[in-house]
Amino acid sequence: MPESPFDTAKAALPKQQNESSKKGLPFFLIMLSLCTTLFLYALELTAVSTALPTIANALHSTEFIWVGSAYALSSTAFLPMSGGLAQTFGRRPTLLLCILLFCIGSAICGAATNMDMMIAGRTVQGLGGGGIQSLAYIVLADLVSLEERGVYTGIFGITFCIACFIGPVVGGSLASEGNWRWLFYLNLPICGLAAILVLLFMKLPTPPGSFSSKLRRLDWIGNFIIVASTTSCTIALTWGGIIAPWSSSRVLVPLILGLVGLGVFILYEAIFAKFPLIPFQVMSNRTSVSGYLQTFFVAIVALGSVYFIPVYYQACKIVSPIRSGVLLLGLSSLAPAFVLAGISVKRTGRYRPQMYLGWMLMLIGLGLLSTLRATDSTGRTVGFTILLGIGIGLEYSTTVFPVQAPLPVTLNASSLAFLLFIRSFATVWGVTIGSAVLQNQIKSRLSQEFVSQFPEGVSIAYSIIPTIPSLSDTLRITVQTAFADSLSVFWEVLIGIAGMGLLSSLLMRGLPLSALTDEKWNTIGERDGVSDNHEKELAAAA
Repeated sequence: MPESPFDTAKAALPKQQNESSKKGLPFFLIMLSLCTTLFLYALELTAVSTALPTIANALHSTEFIWVGSAYALSSTAFLPMSGGLAQTFGRRPTLLLCILLFCIGSAICGAATNMDMMIAGRTVQGLGGGGIQSLAYIVLADLVSLEERGVYTGIFGITFCIACFIGPVVGGSLASEGNWRWLFYLNLPICGLAAILVLLFMKLPTPPGSFSSKLRRLDWIGNFIIVASTTSCTIALTWGGIIAPWSSSRVLVPLILGLVGLGVFILYEAIFAKFPLIPFQVMSNRTSVSGYLQTFFVAIVALGSVYFIPVYYQACKIVSPIRSGVLLLGLSSLAPAFVLAGISVKRTGRYRPQMYLGWMLMLIGLGLLSTLRATDSTGRTVGFTILLGIGIGLEYSTTVFPVQAPLPVTLNASSLAFLLFIRSFATVWGVTIGSAVLQNQIKSRLSQEFVSQFPEGVSIAYSIIPTIPSLSDTLRITVQTAFADSLSVFWEVLIGIAGMGLLSSLLMRGLPLSALTDEKWNTIGERDGVSDNHEKELAAAA
């Protein structure tokens, strides 16, 4: 049987590049420190959401949406810059700075006496949280070649999943006991432990040069454009349907300015930036572009599912928020799928089959969810979410491969920071799209007399849910049917988005995965012993 072009390319590489390097104790100690920091980030991300109403009530404010939005906004805006800081100042100093910011933000939130102080603390927390997420993946890319990285990102995936499932329970428990401040204070010892682990075990090089010369190498104009654009978009998506109607200039103007600003950022980085924050090379080939597009679409599907599957359980099955969180564990199927996808990429050297399968399973899972009615069994719903979770897990773990396969390892930090920025930015869209669809559909399916009893905006669905058990039988069935039918429309919207993800996957080529790591950053003996010339040979083979 003739060899495929992929096999020919792999065979053309030096033999030592195809052999896995053995990982020693220093590597696993660094992995421990990275998993601790990532656990800290993920736990906070999910724990606060369940405590928001309690926090808002304690601080005598109704604008609790900004507690979550401030974190998402600053986290997303800081992601591209985190890659630049890591390249200029080094991985360890940048990660320690992010942990410090997260610690300071947590302390401010815990001591907050009003909503303004809480929002300020969440903003500082978001800066640290975004940087922690970015640096964890950048350091892993320094130490592990793309060829074997899927196995180790699986460890990150498991860490993230554990934190995500513990977070809502911790947040809900502390809030119900009136101890919501400890939700933030408990971060302080974890931050201390994470910082100690990083200081002791992350023995990575620091670039030479004075502090002032490093500051001059940062892309300040690019940073300003991306922060301003991201902030503008996030404000518009947060205000839409809550502060002002979607058709209002207060929503459309910042949204349009933000999207235009993102285009200006890409243009500036490609043409004018002397030390670009995101080198245009990371977006200059169709395979990487395909990876970024798939990252965007799968993040929308994932966050939309996480946020609105519990709505079905609470509205149609009348279960408690904690019980709906337990039933959402069906989506935890993404964790083993995440790990198995990484292992299969390592074994086969291919990533496209897993990605195609992931999109197909997502489409099937969403299609099945769109058929759900209020009277369907809970087991049926859980089964559908398991299938959807497998598809999301396969896709989430593999989008890094088409992004980085065509790129030299020297662009690892920039390409990963941009990938995580896109993923984080997409989550805002996922929640916004779901909220808008649910709001409009609920209002169109229920009588105006009933709807007028509840606040306007996207919170209408969450305001109705607690009243459902007390409604008359006829009205309760009507409301539950309206929720099921409204969510069916939302799943259909996600089918369209997943379809765009599948179409964008057709752009990528099946390229050999590099067995190299960047010798500038990997100094713990994990490198495969290849020279920089071999990276050129890899590019020629591809």
